Amino acid sequence: MKIEGWYLLLGALMLAIALLDRYVRRLPITSTILYLAVGAALGPFGAGILRIDPLKDSAFLERATELGVIISLFTAGLKLRAPLRDARWRFPVRLAFVSMSLTVGMIAMVGVWLLDLPLGAAILLGAILAPTDPVLASDVQVEHPGDRDRIRFSLTGEAGFNDGSAFPFVMLGLGLLGLHELGAAGWRWFAVDFLWAIAAGLGIGAALGRFVGKYMDRLRAAHEETVGRDEFIALGLVGFSYGLAILVHAYGFLAVFAAGLAFRRRDGAALAAQKNPDFYLSGPVLSANEQLERLMEIGLVLILGGMLSSDYLTSDVFWLGPLLFLVIRPLAVAIGTIGTSATRVERGLLAWFGIRGIGSLYYLMFALQHGVPKAIAQPLCSIVLSLVATSIIVHGISVTPLMNGYEARKKRRFSGKL
Repeated sequence: MKIEGWYLLLGALMLAIALLDRYVRRLPITSTILYLAVGAALGPFGAGILRIDPLKDSAFLERATELGVIISLFTAGLKLRAPLRDARWRFPVRLAFVSMSLTVGMIAMVGVWLLDLPLGAAILLGAILAPTDPVLASDVQVEHPGDRDRIRFSLTGEAGFNDGSAFPFVMLGLGLLGLHELGAAGWRWFAVDFLWAIAAGLGIGAALGRFVGKYMDRLRAAHEETVGRDEFIALGLVGFSYGLAILVHAYGFLAVFAAGLAFRRRDGAALAAQKNPDFYLSGPVLSANEQLERLMEIGLVLILGGMLSSDYLTSDVFWLGPLLFLVIRPLAVAIGTIGTSATRVERGLLAWFGIRGIGSLYYLMFALQHGVPKAIAQPLCSIVLSLVATSIIVHGISVTPLMNGYEARKKRRFSGKL
């Protein structure tokens, strides 16, 4: 299709999204399902206009999904205002580290025993599919910084943490395939890819977020006005924290999320001290980031739809999908939340909304760019693309009725206490 055709197509799509948004909100599905359907209609299954091959186009797809994830991680960090000593942090931390590690292990066992994958490829598959998604899970995340709902807070925090905490397992899988140096008895993997990369990523992001927030406080106090160019502050902090973390071999995803958290906490302290809403910077930054996040979501899901073809879909999804969504994720959440005050309903919702999406696509492309052999890359692509598309559909259909029921249940409990 010629360039003018693309302009017409994209323009019509954006207008349709804007004009029909209120009607889509009334449907028992998410708008993400519609983006996926449009992408599939434009792809090999439909008009054949949009043709994207994950093996041939993995370099472009890695950068595109990388950008989408880091924007979403920073946005997630900005939404979470709770101090680190708040008891609510126990849930996302357990989910992101304990439950996610268990998910990697269980998927790896399935990969070896049922999919006949080598151990390295099976661990890699587990690491790709284990993290929940910060891009596509917006319907179950906190709706505003003051949202104190435990389910939404936990899912937002989990998605923020585990897109970075999955990285050590990605590197372990690549190392077992001979594509990454693990060191004797795995010492390099443990010391560098696990301990250093996680700690340094969180530390860099927290330090930069706090520094930028504190510096902005001083400028606003001196000039008695906001600095302006809020979106540049956000993008600058995202880019600098991510780039610095990658430069020192730390995990940039964790750095970006931690930067958002620290910036939000510092700016909230400034607002409390000044008693003046005009000094509150993270609100406008969050608004700008949410709009950018929405644009990235639309583009990336359209691309996913364009990748769906007979070459990259597998019938294994009919048993692997239910196994992941109904057995592995619930079991990992149940174990990860042992000893907490989570109710049966809360555990059920946390278990079900383990949404797979753009983060999984990024890890897949990252692995392909590190030289995964085609004999392994082909089945990995088929499984991951099929499961991500399935997750978008089944979770998208269920999110509205389940969350409406959850909110109604909360209101009944609250009214019963009055």
